[in-house]
Amino acid sequence: MNSVSSVDDATRALREGNFIMIHDSESRENEVDMVKAAQYIKPQDIAIMRKDAGGLICLAISAEIAAKLNLTFMHDLLHLASKKNSSLSKIISSSAPYGDRPSFSITINHVDTFTGITDVDRALTITKMSDICSDMNNYGKSDFSEKFRSPGHVPLLIAAKNLLKDRSGHTELSVQLMKLADLIPTVVICEMLDSDTGGSLRVGKAIEYSTRFNIPLVESLQIKETSVN
Repeated sequence: MNSVSSVDDATRALREGNFIMIHDSESRENEVDMVKAAQYIKPQDIAIMRKDAGGLICLAISAEIAAKLNLTFMHDLLHLASKKNSSLSKIISSSAPYGDRPSFSITINHVDTFTGITDVDRALTITKMSDICSDMNNYGKSDFSEKFRSPGHVPLLIAAKNLLKDRSGHTELSVQLMKLADLIPTVVICEMLDSDTGGSLRVGKAIEYSTRFNIPLVESLQIKETSVN
């Protein structure tokens, strides 16, 4: 498939606060995600993602930020919990059907949210988390523990330490693009689903959507050919 856009188009759109779309590959999940820099998220963006994409709205962060916040993967937390609850050990999977471990960490809400699930609440949680991540060398770590609670309604995803050298998921693809765009490596991603088929939105339909709304769509292979310092 010929990609609609270039990596330069995608990073430019991210810097301008616009959506992009990323297709991983036919050999992996074969899914297209809607993606936007967390620092620019507004309530109307959450509404677009839940209506036009329809998947799980998640916040992906870099491994460096996760380490500074002492965040860990959910599967590691569950393994620890299973030592005292043997029934948990039976449901913990070390890898997904497409070949690697999920990047899920904890779920969060900002303390100023109410239910946490509304468009306003999720946008607040996401932008406040982006603020934390931009201030990691000052008060970010203490602010995180004081201003967020868990469980919440925004799932955190932790990118692999070496990004695409370690894992080729949307988490890593989107964080890589954020670094290429020289933005805070916190990014909102959401799988695009197809209400007609009940499955993931196929690439052909994704191209139609990207063309209709002028949203850059890039392939994982294009992103893998770039580098991040």
